[in-house]
Amino acid sequence: MTYRLFEGKDHASIYHKYRLTPPEELKNIILQYVDKKKGRPHVLAVDLGCGTGQNSQVLAPHFQEVVGIDISECQLAEARAVPGYPNITYRKGTAEDLPFPDGSVDLLTAASAAHWFDQSRFLTEASRVLKPRGCMALLGYSDTNMRFHYQDCGERLNHIFQEVRPILLPYTSSPVAAANGKLEELYSAIPFPDKERIECIRVNLSVSVRNLVGFIESWSMFQVYKVGDPQAAEDLLLTTQKRFLEEMGVTSPDTEIKQHLEYFCVLASKPQ
Repeated sequence: MTYRLFEGKDHASIYHKYRLTPPEELKNIILQYVDKKKGRPHVLAVDLGCGTGQNSQVLAPHFQEVVGIDISECQLAEARAVPGYPNITYRKGTAEDLPFPDGSVDLLTAASAAHWFDQSRFLTEASRVLKPRGCMALLGYSDTNMRFHYQDCGERLNHIFQEVRPILLPYTSSPVAAANGKLEELYSAIPFPDKERIECIRVNLSVSVRNLVGFIESWSMFQVYKVGDPQAAEDLLLTTQKRFLEEMGVTSPDTEIKQHLEYFCVLASKPQ
């Protein structure tokens, strides 16, 4: 599991502040799948590549214990600082070497993280630690389908947003490309016969222009760009925010717009 660019304290703070929390619709799909395939009780969920804990916190009310695993101690520190989740434990580790006994985990999840895993080693570990009929839920979204709406200038806002992509495309890693491909290769490699893909889970959010720009800043490809040319990276964020505000005819970056995006989810259940 490779998070080299995500280990710094500054980026951990950005990631915590601006990354998207998995939506209610997707949480319900996953929980219904676990109920159907494995049944209750929901004892242990393990959230891989947990980052600053957004997905772990979504799972916490529904499991006796949640363990978030990430390679970045800085991101785990951000997660631990969030109060109100006494049943979550955060541990430094990788998806390819899990600190759990055989057949002990009810649910393995990864939210916008599975594309970083070593596919073969991760699936071997998943097969080992899952209980019989235990479940796997690998979820994410593709930013290529993201759309925005504010009064009558939605298409122009979409155009501004899409113009950022060619600038960052040379800095896009192959794992991120796999995520935009909705984990098709990983899905094919899952050894369990009982598996399915759910696509086009449409979600509508309200987001400020400030947070939208922060969301771009949290992308791994932006972080690579920033390492190579910090000033150009900063200018890209400022210019994008300025263009959004000018197109919307407002001055405050806290002005909210509608954000439309599509999630996907890979679900699988270990045989009895």
